[in-house]
Amino acid sequence: MSQTAQSKGRSSQRGRGPPVYGGGPPGGSKSTNDRPRRPRREPEEEVWVPKTTLGQKVASGEITSLEEIIEAGLRIQESGIIKKLLPDLKSEVVDVGIIQKMTSNGQSTRFKAIVATGNENGYLGIGQGKSKQMRIAIEKATSQAYLNVNPIKLGCGSWECRCDQKHSVPFKVRGKGGSVTIEIIPAPRGLGLVAGGKIKRLLELAGLKDAWTTAKGSTPTMNSTSKAILDCLRQTFSQG
Repeated sequence: MSQTAQSKGRSSQRGRGPPVYGGGPPGGSKSTNDRPRRPRREPEEEVWVPKTTLGQKVASGEITSLEEIIEAGLRIQESGIIKKLLPDLKSEVVDVGIIQKMTSNGQSTRFKAIVATGNENGYLGIGQGKSKQMRIAIEKATSQAYLNVNPIKLGCGSWECRCDQKHSVPFKVRGKGGSVTIEIIPAPRGLGLVAGGKIKRLLELAGLKDAWTTAKGSTPTMNSTSKAILDCLRQTFSQG
């Protein structure tokens, strides 16, 4: 090859410049990251349609409080009744677990969930649900917790405090659920809740701020422990 041909080849390579990888399509079109995102759809709230006579009375405004229903001895069969009367209720998952058993078709697995609901101002309900899917089990437990909501009488039953504020229980109460026995004792204002983690959270949902607690039995079993707590707090309303 002659020197002129070699010089022409070198000059053509120098003019091309370095190769470019990953270049966009011609015309300067936008990349996928620059495309406008679709607005996120918020979940629509279901409109409650009462199906029972009690639900129709609540929806029409004839009954305006949960205490009226309990004093009349009526049975609540719709969770929408509680949501209508107490719109400020909060729901929390207390415990989840797995249920396994052997059947003729093999091993079956189900999920169980315990949900507590309360407004931190004198109302608490606890429910349990089971299903093959965890989400459905939590939904069942939440619906059952709404149906089990009970009013709680708050007060100050401590001889050390003797104030007129509603920060503790008005008197000592004891409840039982399965093998678990729990006792709640009034405490002076500012002490706080002397209880374990999950028991303390249930008392906070009920609206208690100061109390002593004693527990006997298998307290890690939240099914029995939650029933014992709900039995304790029900007595403040029934006996008070």
